[in-house]
Amino acid sequence: MRLGLVITDHRYAAAARGLLQAALLRHWECRCFLTDTGVLLLVEPEFMQSPGVIASTVAVCELSIERYEDYGLHVNQVDARVIVGGQYQNAELVKNSDRVLVL
Repeated sequence: MRLGLVITDHRYAAAARGLLQAALLRHWECRCFLTDTGVLLLVEPEFMQSPGVIASTVAVCELSIERYEDYGLHVNQVDARVIVGGQYQNAELVKNSDRVLVL
């Protein structure tokens, strides 16, 4: 199973961590795309260091990072394992996933 998870709001951090952890335990391949305020999860160590996130491919919308720079986000400081891109990464996630959840 290939699970795609689009996170549009940082308030869904706990739900996203739980879903990714459950997927990891099932040995599912996971991809995450962070957009809008979901990009704020990049500065939350509890989210970024969780096993489910570490085992996933994570991409982020560069435009959203730029919109929320006042929250301490900067494109050049994004974790090296995170793909900084755009809506193409979102479309790719949808195309290559068996199931997609949007939070």
